[in-house]
Amino acid sequence: MRKDLLMILVLASIALIWLGLRVHSGSPEASVQFSGTGLLATAPESFRRVTEPVPMSFPVDHALHPGYRNEWWYFTGNLDGPNGERFGYQFTLFRFALERSDASTVESNDSEFAADAVWMAHLALSDGRAQTFYQHERFAREALGLTGATKTEWWLRDWQVTATETGWRLQAGTDRFALDLMLDPAKPIVLQGDAGYSRKGPELGNASRYYSLTRIESSGQVRIDDETINVTGQSWLDREWGSSQLGEGLDGWDWFALQLNDGRDLMLYRLRQSDGQASPFSAGVLVEADGDYRILSAEDFTLSPKRWWRDAQGIEWPLDWQLGLPTAAIELDVRAVFDDQRWNRSVQYWEGMVDVFDRSGNAIGRGYLELSGYADAAGQATEDSAQSVSTP
Repeated sequence: MRKDLLMILVLASIALIWLGLRVHSGSPEASVQFSGTGLLATAPESFRRVTEPVPMSFPVDHALHPGYRNEWWYFTGNLDGPNGERFGYQFTLFRFALERSDASTVESNDSEFAADAVWMAHLALSDGRAQTFYQHERFAREALGLTGATKTEWWLRDWQVTATETGWRLQAGTDRFALDLMLDPAKPIVLQGDAGYSRKGPELGNASRYYSLTRIESSGQVRIDDETINVTGQSWLDREWGSSQLGEGLDGWDWFALQLNDGRDLMLYRLRQSDGQASPFSAGVLVEADGDYRILSAEDFTLSPKRWWRDAQGIEWPLDWQLGLPTAAIELDVRAVFDDQRWNRSVQYWEGMVDVFDRSGNAIGRGYLELSGYADAAGQATEDSAQSVSTP
């Protein structure tokens, strides 16, 4: 019993500091201020750090990477039903390693109960018809086979991604909503940064291993309550791992994953400094229709918020943007499909489907937008029991 209580405290602590974001309990009256960038900032010396490019190998690098403090497998996608229905989804597995200077003080390494890490899974479905955002999260310790990742399978209990001959099958759901999707990559793997070495700060170790699959043909079913709908569309996979990735003085980031109708894909992230300026370590990638790509530095693109949405807690989120990439003659407007695609579980952030337009207002693509740190800036952190409840 004492060990179970200890694990609950560990889970709660990890949830509170994940990504340095705000923690929410569903009770706006209870609030606590957290600062820093959590598990993406300074890690104990016992963890490995990403300090230089190293060759990647697949499918080996689809599996987990012990020794690093954090790692994630991150799917997003836009889906269409047969009658014009519009959906977006997110499925993410996060792994947080536990520092154990003396394993014997916890549990024997030979014990099946021994846990070197705690995992968190996020599942969300955006229903464009009713402008409704469904969300659910789960936690598990890395023991008893409850969660894990190999070259061919990633899972947290019965939420799982399993390899097929051509890609993966994603299966995850709750009583309220569910996904069952076949995911087949249409382009080769993109190695972000310098051959997968993605620097995010000035200090040695302010970096991650980072690769993406930017266009994944997707088909299957979504379920909402008792309604099951066949869907097709495009997905995106981001994979990262490291320790102490983020440098000091960062408040959050704005991340764009855009799939254009002409076959090109564009990823940009703006790391936001405490002074409101973009970090010089902001970056991105432009992927051509044939899979060739070029890495983008902070000087290569511009991002300007054009419309802000105020949520029920009074926190403002920039949901419409102007984007410029002069060297590729790209000027885009990015707009949220609907406003309330906001996570309010153990972490507060905004993650949802967006449409892409040219400056004449013509629809030219779709994508996903992630906004982190705005709840921090608004000072609206609240404690959470880490209870998983679907919304709306």
